[in-house]
Amino acid sequence: MPDHVYKKIEVVGSSAKGFEEAVQNALARAEKTVRNMRWFEVTETRGNIDEGKIGDWQVTLKIGFTLEE
Repeated sequence: MPDHVYKKIEVVGSSAKGFEEAVQNALARAEKTVRNMRWFEVTETRGNIDEGKIGDWQVTLKIGFTLEE
């Protein structure tokens, strides 16, 4: 197996339905323009409050992908 070199980007996903969907939304959007995605790391979780209830979840991800030759 050849050595891999990775690059990381940071994206923020959001969802009114929950944490996991916010992660899925971020990954799905990144996949449209980033090739060779290999892993992700959740670095921050937050949300907004709307009339005393959770309005939206926001999740910051670092996504690692391999660089092409």
